[in-house]
Amino acid sequence: MTKFLEEMTNFIFLENEPQKADVIFVPGSEEGALAKTAAKLYLEGYAPLIIPSGKYAKWTGHSIVDQFETESDYFAHLMMEEGVPEDAIIKEREATYTYQNAINTRKLLDERGIEVKRALLCCQAYHARRSKLYYQILFPDTEILVCPTITKGITRDNWFKSRETADIVLGEIERCGSQFHEIVAEYGALEK
Repeated sequence: MTKFLEEMTNFIFLENEPQKADVIFVPGSEEGALAKTAAKLYLEGYAPLIIPSGKYAKWTGHSIVDQFETESDYFAHLMMEEGVPEDAIIKEREATYTYQNAINTRKLLDERGIEVKRALLCCQAYHARRSKLYYQILFPDTEILVCPTITKGITRDNWFKSRETADIVLGEIERCGSQFHEIVAEYGALEK
């Protein structure tokens, strides 16, 4: 792998060993495998709560998992099928994009008085950097450990081997620039 590809790979694909945490974050997606990763971590005793977030993707305007009203409902259903008790799941059902997943999750936990010192983040492997950055913005004092799930067959070892997978990962890099530019401007860090 060239140094350039190695740098891009290391920027996008994050992974930490799970440790005991206060909560497991699961940003919205149609990928049910994320819920299964979160359930596995819960059942292994890594955290007492799971927060699946998501209404649906704003670009579709509806849940693509037909029998469920929201992505959060879909994730909760899958987690309960795996053996996670319903009272260990706090659903965030309004977010339509990743930054909103983080914003709404923070509001939900603040409303319940839940302090988060360490969190596990179950996201798609190729979505790890952007997901972590968003959640870290909303949880600045929280240690966030990424526990990614491989989806769409995209891994750190193969993402650059086809045009389709390269486009997906490079799209993540583009979004990191464009979306974070807006966030930085929102916080007043950029001169006008």
